[in-house]
Amino acid sequence: MSPYVTMILISSLGLGTTITFTSSSWLMAWMGLEINTLAITPLMVKQHHPRATEATTKYFLTQATASGLLLFATLNNAWMTGEWNTMELSNNLSTQMITMALALKMGMAPMHFWLPEVLQGLPLLTGLILSTWQKLAPFTLLYMTSHELNTTTMMILGLTSTIIGGLGGLNQTQLRKVLAYSSIAHLGWVIIIIQYSKTLALLNLLLYVTMTSTAFLTLMTLSTTKINTLSMKWTKTPITTMMAMLALLALGGLPPLTGFMPKWLILQELTKQNLPALATLMALSTLLSLFFYLRLCYTMTLTISPNTNNNMTTWRKKTDQKALPLAMLSIMTLMALPTTPTMMAIMN
Repeated sequence: MSPYVTMILISSLGLGTTITFTSSSWLMAWMGLEINTLAITPLMVKQHHPRATEATTKYFLTQATASGLLLFATLNNAWMTGEWNTMELSNNLSTQMITMALALKMGMAPMHFWLPEVLQGLPLLTGLILSTWQKLAPFTLLYMTSHELNTTTMMILGLTSTIIGGLGGLNQTQLRKVLAYSSIAHLGWVIIIIQYSKTLALLNLLLYVTMTSTAFLTLMTLSTTKINTLSMKWTKTPITTMMAMLALLALGGLPPLTGFMPKWLILQELTKQNLPALATLMALSTLLSLFFYLRLCYTMTLTISPNTNNNMTTWRKKTDQKALPLAMLSIMTLMALPTTPTMMAIMN
């Protein structure tokens, strides 16, 4: 693909998200989401591989369905209220439909089935954009309308996402599918707290983007997409492999890594809101995700040569990836936990 075309598509991605960020009208927000979808589609299919074509088709049909549902819901809301303002959601049916449409766009359970399959068919860099940047615009709409949304629906979506995100990743051998289920589980944590503390939801999303970016960039540096190739990376690049292991443990939420911060604060807030049962279920669902992160770490660090391995040694190529973004993201992923009071003071 021509660099000029790539630049135009990436600029359109930024434009679509910015339009959604700044819009106070449902019509403009919907237009921003559509620009986002249309801009990333050529980036997904540029590989000219049947798997990439299939993933792009699935993504486009899913996003088109969600956009149609969102447009119908906002039309119905405008018909009932007489205005397109995003803060006016007095119709219960429209509110529920908007919630479902945005959940489908983000890939939350139980509307998550498209996300692992789509991510599996994409290269790691495009998968990184899909897992991070593409979540921002729908999250913004949920953030702006959270005071109008149904609390029970949001709790069900959040709890279901964390449980299914944990269960779905248990038997996966493809790293992109593991990261897809990790994304589903983390979105559940974001959604469950958004009505009680918008600050915590925003902090959780920012840290999720940071940790997921670190994981994707590390896997790109290692040039691996399967679990069985991870076991041969320690002898070649021990430092990068160690960083990958720590990034995965941070995603799992182990202290003293950064991923512990949002889970700790969210469980504390749920307890303050007199929801101890929900907090307990969320904490237990984290153990499911932690299991498959530990499984990956075990594969990377404890199944090294000269143990028996049925995988052929791959040829080492010189990477053209820049080291500075990975280094900065790795520091934020591993060492941001002590800054928790500072972050909360800034965001409050």
